[in-house]
Amino acid sequence: MGHEGNVIQELIVDHREVEGLFEQIERHTADAATRRGLADQLTMELVRHSVAEEQHLYPAVRRYVDDGDDLADKELADHREVERLLKELEGCQADDARFDLLIAQLKSSVTEHVRDEEDRLFRLLADACPAGTLDELGDKVRAAKKTAPTRPHPAAPDTPPLNKLLAPGAGLVDRFRDMLTGRGKQG
Repeated sequence: MGHEGNVIQELIVDHREVEGLFEQIERHTADAATRRGLADQLTMELVRHSVAEEQHLYPAVRRYVDDGDDLADKELADHREVERLLKELEGCQADDARFDLLIAQLKSSVTEHVRDEEDRLFRLLADACPAGTLDELGDKVRAAKKTAPTRPHPAAPDTPPLNKLLAPGAGLVDRFRDMLTGRGKQG
């Protein structure tokens, strides 16, 4: 992931990419290795996306949007549920019966979260936040995704300042592990 545009445009493109990964997993029902690889890619994309939102989007929501603390707290709770499911999925083989159940639960949680962000949160932020700030946030989100972890870390902090301090180190370790194992390489 990594595109152009303001924070809202960036995150919406991410949402469509994640939806596409869910569709690919559902299409490849007979190929366990492909499904596992797609699930790894889905996990990587969701974790990077979530970390970037936690570092930059939700602090902006808290700052600019009326009742932003409550909105951000609700979105963070959604992230914790998704991360819990991703952690469970990480230890599950694609030919295990739990795999399809976890993918279905994950898709349901992610779809609800995306709908809430796109139908409500993004509109409120766009109305309250200066356009230049939205553009700057887009740049910050893109930069955060480059150093973010690629594996779920449910116990990691999800609010500044600790998340901004610890995520790049966890991301470095995750990317090194991914490189050693070939995780996330499709083709």
